[in-house]
Amino acid sequence: MTIRALLADDQPLVRAGIAMLLEAEPDMEIVAEASDGAEAIALASSQQPDIVLMDVRMPGTDGVEATRRITADGFSHGCDHPVKVLILTTYHVDEAVYSALRAGASGFLLKDAAPTELVAAVRAVAAGEAWLHPAVARNLLAEFAARPESRLPAPAELKQLTAREREVLVLVAHGLSNTEIASQLYVGEATVKTHFGRVLMKLGLRDRAQAVATAYQSGLVRAGNTPSTGGNQQ
Repeated sequence: MTIRALLADDQPLVRAGIAMLLEAEPDMEIVAEASDGAEAIALASSQQPDIVLMDVRMPGTDGVEATRRITADGFSHGCDHPVKVLILTTYHVDEAVYSALRAGASGFLLKDAAPTELVAAVRAVAAGEAWLHPAVARNLLAEFAARPESRLPAPAELKQLTAREREVLVLVAHGLSNTEIASQLYVGEATVKTHFGRVLMKLGLRDRAQAVATAYQSGLVRAGNTPSTGGNQQ
C-alpha cells in the first residue's frame, strides 16, 4: 500500500530534498506541496493524504494552527481514514512540541534527523503510531516525571479534545476495548488508536488507567451511567 504524503514547508529547497528522499521509497508518493499553513489546509482537504509533513514556523497560518485544522473532527469528510500530521522542524523547544501535540500531531521530528529515521517516522505515523525524536522524547519524559503522581487534567482541559476524541475517551472509561469501540463508532481499529493516542498526548496522560481516572474525575463519565456518544449506535 502506497503512503500518500503532503509536504508543507516555506523553503522550496527543503521540500525538494524531502520529496526526493521519500519518492525514492517504493511505498511512498508525494501528492502535493504547500508553502504555508493555509495552503497545507486546503491541499490536505482536497488531496486527503495519509500524512502531512508539517513545518512549524511558516508565514501566515503557522504549522500548529494548520495541524489543529487538519486533525479536527470531520476534516476527513467522514472517511475512516483521518489525515495524520508529522511535525518536521529545526526547533525542539518544549513549548513548540507541546503546542504541536495538543493541536493533534502524531509525531515530532527534527530536520537534522537521519534520512532513515525520517522514512521510519513517516511509515509509523501513517500507520497510526506516534513518533518522537529522541531529544524531544527525553524532554517530555523528564517533564512528565517531574509532575506530581496525582496530577490529572482539570475538567477545563478536556475542551481541547475534539468531539470524536471525547467519544473515544468515554468508551475507554466504560471499559471497552479498541475493537469494541471501533465496532460501536463504525470506524477502523487503527482510527480508534489514533484518536486515543491524541487524547493521551493532549492531556499529558501516560496510559489507559490515567485516561479512565481523568474521565471520571472530570465528570465526563459517572459511575452507573451507560456509554453515551454522538456516533451511530444500535
